[in-house]
Amino acid sequence: MKAWGADADLFARGIAERIDDPKLLAEAAEKPGTVIKRARGTAAEHLASADKSMKATPRKAEGRVIPAKPPAKPRPRSSRTALDLAEQKLDDYRRSLEARIAEVEEERARIGTQIAKVRKEGRELTDKFQATIDKACAKYEDALDQCAGRDDRV
Repeated sequence: MKAWGADADLFARGIAERIDDPKLLAEAAEKPGTVIKRARGTAAEHLASADKSMKATPRKAEGRVIPAKPPAKPRPRSSRTALDLAEQKLDDYRRSLEARIAEVEEERARIGTQIAKVRKEGRELTDKFQATIDKACAKYEDALDQCAGRDDRV
């Protein structure tokens, strides 16, 4: 089997058979492990037992029989075009996504700066309003004290 490169038992499948011919046995003994091919029978016998899918037509110069139907065309080679295009689209999308995220991050920083500015202005104005309220409250309490006849001023 090793000499034929077969992975199945050729004798069990009926493809090979044991020989008893002394001439063939002597030749095989001279070249152990070498495949010895011998045609058995005449060309007519071979044609008669040929597979039904083979058309019995005139032989070519080298003696082979022409098959009944032409061999199938080989399948076209696989193309990476669709895969390459999909990968390119993904790369393009990722780049545009990163650019958009960078824009939004810049906007977030700008808005953060605006928020800080508005908070500072709000604290300043709140402090001014509170100071105005404190003054008004003090005046009011003084006025109440004067109405009640209490004068803490000495």
